[in-house]
Amino acid sequence: MEFSQADFDRLLLAEETRKTSEINYAKNPLDAENLTKWGGALVELAQFQSMSDAKQMMADAISKLDEALMINPSRHETLWSMGNAHSTSGFMTTDTDEAKVSFDKAAQFFQRAVDADPGNELYQKSLEVAAKAPELHVEFQKVAADQQAMAGASSSSSTAHSSKKKKNSDLKYDIFGWIILAVGLVAWVGMAKSYVPPPPPPPR
Repeated sequence: MEFSQADFDRLLLAEETRKTSEINYAKNPLDAENLTKWGGALVELAQFQSMSDAKQMMADAISKLDEALMINPSRHETLWSMGNAHSTSGFMTTDTDEAKVSFDKAAQFFQRAVDADPGNELYQKSLEVAAKAPELHVEFQKVAADQQAMAGASSSSSTAHSSKKKKNSDLKYDIFGWIILAVGLVAWVGMAKSYVPPPPPPPR
């Protein structure tokens, strides 16, 4: 996996948020906002892991968010984060039925987030796209299968396969575009706002 500077910055911020949240949790395990930040950081970090590690990290994220909702069931930021976590989990599995369960859960949490904060455009967009998630999942699995088939194809037709692979790669990024928007941009902004560095020492 190639990392851009922006990816590296996101990774550092997510890891810093995770560490800070873990420390804060030891001080106050009933802080729903802190648990939400922790869960969001884990969802962000999962994007940089191997598939097996990413799935485990997503399970941990959902556990933290579930804990936050037990403390404050109506917190819309947590509801949206939970929907986002289930959506991402759905795309990480190749099993269509298992993915649909995750997407259905995601839609329910997105709906609750919209109900709690009707004017939030991100929540509304997330809910709209969640309805298309099963279809996008099928398309993504087809792309993955095509890429695997091309990997074992003869090198004699490498040029034609290269062109098709580029189209499939483009489709892959189109499918995951909303996840990148939701997880990457919003989690980045949320964590950036939540993580305030200590003030500089006063001048002498």
